[in-house]
Amino acid sequence: MHKTLLALAALSASVSTLAVQPAAAQQMPDAEIAAAREEALANDDIAWDFVEGITTEIGPRMAGTEDEARGREWAMRWLKAQGFSNVRDEPFQMRTWVRGEEEAEIVAPYRQPMHVTALGNSASTGPQGMTGEVAVFPSRAALEAVPDGSLDGKIAYISHGMEPTQDGSGYGLAGPARWTGASLAEKKGASAIVIKSIGTDHHRNPHAGGTSFEEGQDAIPAGALSIPDAENLERMAQRAAAAGQPLMLKLTLTPRDMGMTTSGNVIAEIPGSDPDAGVALLACHLDSWDLATGAFDDGAGCGIIAAAAKRVAAMGQPRRTIRLLFAGAEEVGVFGGDAYGAAHKDEAHAFAMESDFGADRVWRVDTTRLGQPLADRLAALLAPMGVTRGTQPATGGADTGAIVEAVQPTVIDLQQDGTRYFDLHHTPDDTLDKIDPAQLRQNVAAWTATVALLANAPGALQAD
Repeated sequence: MHKTLLALAALSASVSTLAVQPAAAQQMPDAEIAAAREEALANDDIAWDFVEGITTEIGPRMAGTEDEARGREWAMRWLKAQGFSNVRDEPFQMRTWVRGEEEAEIVAPYRQPMHVTALGNSASTGPQGMTGEVAVFPSRAALEAVPDGSLDGKIAYISHGMEPTQDGSGYGLAGPARWTGASLAEKKGASAIVIKSIGTDHHRNPHAGGTSFEEGQDAIPAGALSIPDAENLERMAQRAAAAGQPLMLKLTLTPRDMGMTTSGNVIAEIPGSDPDAGVALLACHLDSWDLATGAFDDGAGCGIIAAAAKRVAAMGQPRRTIRLLFAGAEEVGVFGGDAYGAAHKDEAHAFAMESDFGADRVWRVDTTRLGQPLADRLAALLAPMGVTRGTQPATGGADTGAIVEAVQPTVIDLQQDGTRYFDLHHTPDDTLDKIDPAQLRQNVAAWTATVALLANAPGALQAD
């Protein structure tokens, strides 16, 4: 049997394979990497084991809460059981927000309940709620165009036209309605804001997510309506306007600011044979929003990177130390990625990657600062799985951003198919049953090939 297949067959037999296999004396043959890729594609169950376990035993992992802390403890136990070395929690402090009661109802000239969720950093309406006239804006740009102070206590509403795309580009167009819409509405005089959820589904599920206010600005209540409810509100507004009547909304949101609490990054490693070769950083984020169990976003990503790392270790001790970063508090402000960058900016990083776009198949590879010979080999290794070579520079994920900026490593993006990602993103539907095991294995196979090539490549990864 091929030596790679023999090593992979022993994955579950001994955790010692992660640290004590002899280092390769020369460049790893592409045929050996391809064999490991095909084995992962056919048989990997490591990624599924992680995401099934953490969604079943922990569930929602809101940043800074006890649930996130339980998630870190669970992940460290799992990583140690899988044989990873130097498993640890690197804590940091963050300001923590948690949701409370959430209700919305159109009260005039019609009467219908709406499905709503508070956006992160929303202020509270108080338990009695608040009622106001809805000022409808078809886009964030339309709200921006009205004079400051002109809304005079009304409840602003922002719509958008987000469509599903393979590359997720619609998020960049629609996202500002959530990211900064509440801050803008406050400047215009609004007492609160609701938005059409940033998503592409038509389930009656609101999409959570953070919003932000400027330094020194007073926060206002901010919520997201499910897409069917938002579209219904828009139809109501048209009828009310035609009749010369105001559309009135009662909104009740009672989130709380918990002050400073502890979050943390879970770190695990496969020690490399060459301490001067730089760290191979594989990232995901462990926290999730609290409406579901965080399977797609981002339990699957953590399972993918761990499975790939373990498979590469089974091929022999890598030249570069492979480090897993299960980042904390990504959803509420990328606090974990920033903390990692600050703590590790003086360490050499050879390359950085992140898996944080669900669990559907990898379809394109993008690179930044990767030498042409390695880029050609990588493209050839991924092509048999239908992965095309991109023309865009890789940017890395949110949690690698700080370290990429600090040390300028090679960056690889294994782009996942995002066609259905924003149906599930930040919703109650982000649950294990949405993960396709075959597509999850394809992710592991693509990551295995990429990490095996780059973690073992002799010399520098970047072009001269």
